[in-house]
Amino acid sequence: MATPQQIFREKVAQQIIKALEKRRLAGTYAPTIAQAREEVAALIPDGSSVFRCGSTSLVEMGLWERLKDNPRITVIDPYLPEYSPEEGLEARRRGLTADFMIASSNAITLDGKLVNLDGMGNRVAAMTFGPRKVILVVGMNKVAVTLEEALNRTKQVAAPMNCIRMNIANPCRETGLCSDCHTPTRICNMWSIIEGQAVKDRIHVKLVGEDLGF
Repeated sequence: MATPQQIFREKVAQQIIKALEKRRLAGTYAPTIAQAREEVAALIPDGSSVFRCGSTSLVEMGLWERLKDNPRITVIDPYLPEYSPEEGLEARRRGLTADFMIASSNAITLDGKLVNLDGMGNRVAAMTFGPRKVILVVGMNKVAVTLEEALNRTKQVAAPMNCIRMNIANPCRETGLCSDCHTPTRICNMWSIIEGQAVKDRIHVKLVGEDLGF
């Protein structure tokens, strides 16, 4: 029997999906991480190239291992341990012309706006233009009621937690709070707020009923 939280999250997700459709974005819902992983994998045809962007959500759900099991899919992965920094940058550049880009979103509002904040900018760049298709896997823990709440969540929760996760030497890691620093290691450099899509259904948002990422 479904719990009240499960029922609540599915009902909210369906309202967000309707809002996304009005903005010319596709949206679907999976109640579990396991189901979301299989449904996302099914969206990638054989012969496709897939750009991997930084995302704790996709690591937690085991998506990259799932895709790499298919030899007919090419994953453009800038995080390979054998890559030098310049090789990682080149992989990010190649990713902008991939068939698919898969990532998460720092926040999503009830009315379907997607809010993201990057240090380097390759993720927000690929969301807005480049790859033919974009799939964003978003846990329902990232839902914000308003745009202001989504911006605050991104800056005050997601950014410090990512600094801690990546062990980045800046004030966020030390205090757990955003200090609006100007260090070379700042990860809050480039905002993106997606309110619509010129190419209908280029962006597909897969909402997930379980917590994913930060």
